[in-house]
Amino acid sequence: MAKLVNYIRSEVKVGKGKPDVSSKSAFEDDRYLLPTLEDDALLYSLQDVIGDDVDVDEHDVGGVPVKALNGTGNSSNGVNRVAELEQHLQRALLEREACKKELETLRHGMEARSGHGGASKDIGEDRWDSGNENIISNTGMGPSKSGHTLGNTDTSYFASYSGHEIHETMLKDTVRTESYRDFIYENKHLFEGKTVLDVGCGTGILSMFCARAGAAKVIAVDNSDIINFARENVFRNGMENTISCLRGKIEEVVLPVQKVDIIVSEWMGYCLLYEAMLDSVLWARDRYLTPAGLMIPSHCTLRIAPMTDAEYIEDHIHHWKNVYGFDMISMYKDIYNDVMIREVQDFAVPADSAPFLRLSLKTTTTEELIFTGKVFSCELKAGIEALDGFVIWVDTFFLTLPEGQGPAEAKAEGYVREGGESIAFTTGPHGKRTHWQQGVLLIDYRGKASEPVKKGQVVSGSIGYEKRKDDNRALDIKLHWQVEGGHERNQSWSMR
Repeated sequence: MAKLVNYIRSEVKVGKGKPDVSSKSAFEDDRYLLPTLEDDALLYSLQDVIGDDVDVDEHDVGGVPVKALNGTGNSSNGVNRVAELEQHLQRALLEREACKKELETLRHGMEARSGHGGASKDIGEDRWDSGNENIISNTGMGPSKSGHTLGNTDTSYFASYSGHEIHETMLKDTVRTESYRDFIYENKHLFEGKTVLDVGCGTGILSMFCARAGAAKVIAVDNSDIINFARENVFRNGMENTISCLRGKIEEVVLPVQKVDIIVSEWMGYCLLYEAMLDSVLWARDRYLTPAGLMIPSHCTLRIAPMTDAEYIEDHIHHWKNVYGFDMISMYKDIYNDVMIREVQDFAVPADSAPFLRLSLKTTTTEELIFTGKVFSCELKAGIEALDGFVIWVDTFFLTLPEGQGPAEAKAEGYVREGGESIAFTTGPHGKRTHWQQGVLLIDYRGKASEPVKKGQVVSGSIGYEKRKDDNRALDIKLHWQVEGGHERNQSWSMR
């Protein structure tokens, strides 16, 4: 097969638009074992391109059966098959050019970082660590065990998903992974014979769920090195004839189809929109999804609630005021400026949460992902000594409802499954722990004591999300609030 590819490329290179493939003798010379193109992407993905035609029998031509080349063995139909192959080759060339650009960008990024002390290999691996909290700080794209981070470019973002540990963490998050699995397996009738696009496929787990559910074709796309392991995972599970793995940004790769029936993606970041992956998923929806197509998941709701946690404040903030007799308050100087990702106990949330953003993935636009003035109101169910901050989490729904119909006021932890067609999960403190945990916004009282809040008092206000000008994958969260009968306050927190 490699000889045939190299033969066709060499003939086209010298101007022969329709190479003679009627006889194996035309390309049996061993010189066609050498690639005509350097780093030929097609040679690395012959199975994905040709599919079942790669089967070899005793009457084959260069590893491809004559019937696969021309359908009947005659030369006129063979010419048509060559034209089809040339289209496949053109797609491969475009993908190759995209890969070269990506490698060049990565090389420049690494060179730039090498001049500033090097780069960590541990970026982003600790989305769910034993320390129970991370701070999304101004030092990079996300938390890491080493404390080192990469810069805030696309290169570092994709690099952060190249390692094994972050994917192990996400796969072991049973709330996350089993929600996707259960929805797909319990709705096999939706996948049978359909074409599915997996955006940001990672290890390929969601693609393999879809293939096992009966999808006819699954296209798995990822722009990090993990795609190489996804290919191997697909092969080891015998799904290479159903799943095609493509390396690149979804906005840049060339898909082998014009439209898809289903888009599946695990795009949710901290506080839902951190890392801005949803922008790419919505782009893929507008470009590839059929009008009657399905988005998985289908809906997401952002929720906010007041928080009180005297023990945490004492252990992690007041502690620094006297460390063996020394003042070390500089150690928490950013704690009021940055969103913390940590597990909040349910007893630290003294009021029901309020939804402030509902997204229907079938109709949501990227403009809706940046917002101000989303109002909320929470009535305290118990009195508290201090309002220490706010907690943000996400409810995610997997529904097959018609376009525009969402989960309304429903909370994911209490959502009733109907006939196995509807599944939901929460990342909130009242549900089973997930690797997303919750986003915590600590209030900076600037050295002044906070006032108690009584049962029945209302904490109300508005919240906004803005992309940072220096990094469109990072967020600033701005909050305006008032405790009933008290003063109005404003504060901002960053996720960088």
